[in-house]
Amino acid sequence: MSQEITRVPKENVIVSSSPHLRHEDSTRGIMLDVLIALAPAAVAGIVLFGLRAAAVLAVTIVSALVCEWLCCKIRKIPNTLGDLSAVVTGLLLGMNLPVGLPLWMAAIGSGVAIVIVKQMFGGLGHNFANPAITGRIVLMVSFPTAMTTWVKPFDWMNKTDAVAAATPLAGSETTLRQLFLGLRGGCIGEVCAAALLVGGIYLLLRRVITPTAPLAFILTVGGMMWIFGENPLYQMMSGGLLLGAIFMATDYVTSPSGFKGQLIFGVGCGLITAVIRHFGSLPEGVSYSILLMNILTPYINRLTAPKPFGTVKEKKRKEAAGNAK
Repeated sequence: MSQEITRVPKENVIVSSSPHLRHEDSTRGIMLDVLIALAPAAVAGIVLFGLRAAAVLAVTIVSALVCEWLCCKIRKIPNTLGDLSAVVTGLLLGMNLPVGLPLWMAAIGSGVAIVIVKQMFGGLGHNFANPAITGRIVLMVSFPTAMTTWVKPFDWMNKTDAVAAATPLAGSETTLRQLFLGLRGGCIGEVCAAALLVGGIYLLLRRVITPTAPLAFILTVGGMMWIFGENPLYQMMSGGLLLGAIFMATDYVTSPSGFKGQLIFGVGCGLITAVIRHFGSLPEGVSYSILLMNILTPYINRLTAPKPFGTVKEKKRKEAAGNAK
């Protein structure tokens, strides 16, 4: 039986190292899934804190898009707005801000996140730290009073001026039910634990994230605070822990790959957060813990990188060569 052979031109053949994988996921698709997962917490924040919360989120998103577009123009590279990464950064930053923050400060935060943290290091995939986290920390250091002034949920329904409220970590008497439903002071997107968990489950079902880093992060904080004599459930639902663990400690670029690396990353974030909460002057430490572990990510990847099959350690190789002689 004869068999016809079709010759393929050399220029159409792509040769690369194994493994040869093809996957239907794209950057845009992953970012769209993240936006869908963030939507419940963002909507909950708007319901709890009113249209002022929507304005903060809109400003951070629009500012991020404008900065992304300008950077692409200045760098003379193709426009990257279509991959939706700037939208995700802007939305995440806005959800990490208090509702009463002046809008121009929110715009500065987006500028820092996109221009300095993302584009100055080469764009998506090259940033050393999570842009939204870094933008929040810069705002926290620059405008500490504005960044730590909270508003009571549903206070926007009153015709009087907004009333400041303490967060659970700052000493307010909040029940576990209130923490779960978001009936507490805090940043726009961090208050409603139920909405954040729904988003996290969606990402897990879509296989956008794995549970290793978030669970290690959350459980480490709970365990450490239990050792320190605190209520672990209260601590795990307070502050920005769920928002940070689910949506920022799982960033593809700035967190380690592989089970061991993600486990070390999550435990490290949890330990730093617990130490800051218990011993530090600030009641919250999620942002700082993620940033510090972002810096350590290359070393974690190097430490936990799987060894290629068939390789021999240098010491054993030398011993084998000596025996052969």
